[in-house]
Amino acid sequence: MSNVLPFKKPSAKERARGRTLCNSGFHKWVIDTQKQFDSRQGKLVTIHRCKRCGHTKVTAD
Repeated sequence: MSNVLPFKKPSAKERARGRTLCNSGFHKWVIDTQKQFDSRQGKLVTIHRCKRCGHTKVTAD
């Protein structure tokens, strides 16, 4: 026989971990250091990434 691993369904708490605050609009913004500055129409822009959900936003400085 083969090795069978027991399957456990993740709980609702584990599935929603890190997303509940972001769904309410309370993101935890961190500046993306991989692509720190970009130019858009001759202006410098900064890319922010949410630490919890990975959502990005771009702001002009």
